[in-house]
Amino acid sequence: MKIETKRLILRKLEETDAERMFLLDSNPEVMKYIGVPVLTELHESLNVIRMIRNQYDENGTGRLAVIEKESGLLIGWSGLKLLAEETNGYKNVLDLGYRYLPESWGKGYAMEAARASLDLGFIEMKADVIYAYAHCENEGSNHILTKLGFEKTSEFEEPDGICNWYELKREKYIP
Repeated sequence: MKIETKRLILRKLEETDAERMFLLDSNPEVMKYIGVPVLTELHESLNVIRMIRNQYDENGTGRLAVIEKESGLLIGWSGLKLLAEETNGYKNVLDLGYRYLPESWGKGYAMEAARASLDLGFIEMKADVIYAYAHCENEGSNHILTKLGFEKTSEFEEPDGICNWYELKREKYIP
């Protein structure tokens, strides 16, 4: 699977992405609102990639590497995954998520890749609704989700704090 936008390529994560993924997941600024500790060893990123690749096989979907066309570098990940474990009372639903290196923030990449992911979910996968959540203090992610058309429907508590729960129904999605 490969999705191209004006400035980005979204593709399945590969083991060769481990070094760039480690830059992402070992950065305290990136991981601030995620609720999991920063990674400290490169092999941990390889394990994350293997877990995501397993999701592609088991669930037919998973987060995708986001490659900046201009540089050819992995700048983060984005995409849909199946929430196999219950989150805020929901299970086996599609969840939009994303994570980017700080040098890529504020350039519109998250919006661009998220729109491509939503197109995949609503048009190709025929989803009726896609969910997302973000820590209530993560202003950037909450802003992006609202701008994409997601509606906040509730809040729930995670170990690292309160999260906003969002949903976007197919009939309200504007490609």
